[in-house]
Amino acid sequence: MTLQPAPRDERRKPPRRTAERILAVALDLFNRRGEPQVSTTLISAELKISPGNLYYHYPAKEALVNALVERYEAALHRLLDEQDPPAPGWTLLPALLALGWRYRFLFRDLNDLLARNRQLETRCQSALQRQHATLQGLARGLQGGRGQALDDADAQALATNLLLLLSYWFCHEYVRDPRHALEPDHEAAVLARGTAQLRALLQPYLDAAALAALDEPVPPFGADFAPHSASLPLLDEDGR
Repeated sequence: MTLQPAPRDERRKPPRRTAERILAVALDLFNRRGEPQVSTTLISAELKISPGNLYYHYPAKEALVNALVERYEAALHRLLDEQDPPAPGWTLLPALLALGWRYRFLFRDLNDLLARNRQLETRCQSALQRQHATLQGLARGLQGGRGQALDDADAQALATNLLLLLSYWFCHEYVRDPRHALEPDHEAAVLARGTAQLRALLQPYLDAAALAALDEPVPPFGADFAPHSASLPLLDEDGR
């Protein structure tokens, strides 16, 4: 009797495209080291691919940055779309902060990136305007100390202060502790401190239950919100 080999399972999970892997590793390195400190040579070495393979997909580091900004923008607009028309959804704030953490290199190195990337300048302004409009719409539903709704000027000022905190919180944390603050294992502490500052800005206007809701865990973002290098599959056999 001849033993037959066990049938091979031809259903293989399709390997992730190299372009996606490059983005994931670039994001991880940018977040941990800062975008100015990361070269395309380092990214290709981390991936164990040739620099030419990387350049095939992204001809310059600026192209990598722009691709990651596109990912950030898509996630940002999805979060903001859930608030249109504006609803009393102040849990949007810790969600925006958590999203910012996933792309924290943008906020840590924002001024430097803007000086070198004119395309980013326009896109950043658009993202700020969209966030400010949503936050101002939420602020108009608040009441001040006399039980009256905030007027346009006060709602605009509150929205601006919230947006300033969201935009520069990670830069502040980096200045406080450049060697450790933006490392992955500091995520919970950094976000908790940022949320506490957001809560302080809103404390005059929200009741205890609404303020407590800000501390509830943010649902995890899906794979389309940010690539995760920890669970990357192997490269294709041809390296692409």
